[in-house]
Amino acid sequence: MSSPRRATVHPASHPELHLFLEHVDGFDSVDDESKPENHVFNLESPLPEAWVEEDNPPYAYYLYYTFANMAMLNHLRRQRGFHTFVLRPHCGEAGPIHHLVSAYMLAENISHGLLLRKAPVLQYLYYLAQIGIAMSPLSNNSLFLSYHRNPLPEYLSRGLMVSLSTDDPLQFHFTKEPLMEEYSIATQVWKLSSCDMCELARNSVLMSGFSHKVKSHWLGPNYTKEGPEGNDIRRTNVPDIRVGYRHETLCQELALITQAVQSEMLETIPEEPGLTMSPGPQ
Repeated sequence: MSSPRRATVHPASHPELHLFLEHVDGFDSVDDESKPENHVFNLESPLPEAWVEEDNPPYAYYLYYTFANMAMLNHLRRQRGFHTFVLRPHCGEAGPIHHLVSAYMLAENISHGLLLRKAPVLQYLYYLAQIGIAMSPLSNNSLFLSYHRNPLPEYLSRGLMVSLSTDDPLQFHFTKEPLMEEYSIATQVWKLSSCDMCELARNSVLMSGFSHKVKSHWLGPNYTKEGPEGNDIRRTNVPDIRVGYRHETLCQELALITQAVQSEMLETIPEEPGLTMSPGPQ
């Protein structure tokens, strides 16, 4: 049994670890995504539990291992009244597009997501599912993508659940308030409005792992409700018309997808001869 499981089952035997886990919200996967992966997925690929190759498993398998173990741990913690964890991996900063496919199926939020700009279908799926994307333009500017090419403004305008975040602030920032640095530079470079900035901040709180009590303090007691009903403009400073537009647009897109799926299902239902409608008398 691993130490986190022991601390969950018998907190008194690992008091320090138990206390630490009470302050942990989720798990990340941090590595250089640009490193090439030798494995090519096909029908003959081994299942994750059957991986015995000398090389490291691919990114998708590591995410699966993390998610599977975390799900088991969450089940134990939920039974004992402890809070649970989510998966928030580094994803889409570099490397192949299929990293984003794996995260779409397993992750609550992701960090970076730059490569969604090259995968419109995946970007649409992330929008429909409202998967959180924490972006760090200053870090990206130093490592992978120049600031002016960063897709954050496009993601925001399209309604993706995007927010600003810091990444290695000791390395990429110059002030004692690195998050304020991210907001101030983004506002000046992309000419964001006060409504845009407040929406980014609201998204940040919604995506965060803060408790319900803390989120209620910052966003209002009804923040879990959808649309303007869940927006307290006195706290979020986001106009109801912006929140309403986001909600209505998302509902329309979901309705469109639902209608398309239902139409396709009806078209694929075979017609029984006995139910064929014959023309009436002339």
